[in-house]
Amino acid sequence: MEPESTVTTCYRHPKVESYVRCTRCERFICPDCMREAAVGHQCVECVKEGARSVRQARTVVGGRVPAAPVLTCVLIGLNVLAYLGELVRPGIVERFSMLGARLVGPDGGYYVYDSGFPGGYHAQGVVAGEWERLLTGAFLHLPPTEGAFGIAHIVMNMFALWQIGRVAEALLGRVRYLALYLLSALGGSVLELLIADPATESVGASGAVFGLGAAYYVLARRMGGDPGQVNRFMGMLLLWMLVSAGLTSWQGHLGGLLTGGALTLAYAYAPRNRYRALVQAGACVALLALLALCAWGKFVELTSVTA
Repeated sequence: MEPESTVTTCYRHPKVESYVRCTRCERFICPDCMREAAVGHQCVECVKEGARSVRQARTVVGGRVPAAPVLTCVLIGLNVLAYLGELVRPGIVERFSMLGARLVGPDGGYYVYDSGFPGGYHAQGVVAGEWERLLTGAFLHLPPTEGAFGIAHIVMNMFALWQIGRVAEALLGRVRYLALYLLSALGGSVLELLIADPATESVGASGAVFGLGAAYYVLARRMGGDPGQVNRFMGMLLLWMLVSAGLTSWQGHLGGLLTGGALTLAYAYAPRNRYRALVQAGACVALLALLALCAWGKFVELTSVTA
């Protein structure tokens, strides 16, 4: 009678001898199937099963915790690329800056908009259906030789975006952060459209940055941060808005601040259950609809022909 074979093989590779067992399922595994574990080794299948059972870290509002401020870097990169485009083709600012309404005459000059403008003139701005200006203006900045700031305009905005944006991205997660950034930028443009001189062009990421600042304030208060420090931050933000009111579009700043604050309140105080993401998404849609309705109302007002 022949003795029973004591050779054991890998459960995934039957032709490979193995004498090591998976510490979880106790099946034999070969070196190719071994994965380091806290104690001993585990097989590929047990490692995958364990990974599925590990709960992913979430931000205070329920988003996935980003490993690095990648989205903030992307947004800064887009602003810088747009700025380089302006330097090469200055006409980009004229075409894509935030502008409510003005007339372009036969001589190429600009005139005050009137809905009953004569032939030979044509409208320019949101009133002419150039709705993209509500968002594209937030990615443009003053050329180096124009305005009170010049190149300092984009430098200051990008510095603020880096300082506040990377914190907000870590607190919100990338999806909610991107929605907040874009809606804050849009909110700033819409408030400009509603109450500013429609013939005034404006550019800059300030509205979006103020929205991120409002988000940080709301989240810090929600998380129980030091009230004195948080209130000082908001005070500095409001002070900057007042100081820069004569040099920049305070309407854009205020619109971004209000939009970002309102959306973050919805993020932070949504019910912490399975409907949380749905409620937050609904808040984004509702805010977008409100901004669209306000912009449309102003559009109708501007295009109505007065008797």
